[in-house]
Amino acid sequence: MGKLLSVSEYAAKTGKDSGNLRKLIAQGRLPAQKIGHQWVIDEETPLPPDKRVKSGEYRGWREKYKTQSGE
Repeated sequence: MGKLLSVSEYAAKTGKDSGNLRKLIAQGRLPAQKIGHQWVIDEETPLPPDKRVKSGEYRGWREKYKTQSGE
């Protein structure tokens, strides 16, 4: 186990927004411990994978749908 970092310190280290990290903690996707009123994260904890679609395959889906439905 590495050094424990506050959410703000972990956000600065990883380049992510601290609010989004807190949301991930609340969802249970980022393991953290609460000490007093503050959440701490092990510095060796990896970020959860980003599940957003980045390929661009979704671009223009409305036009494809319109041509298939005959509108």
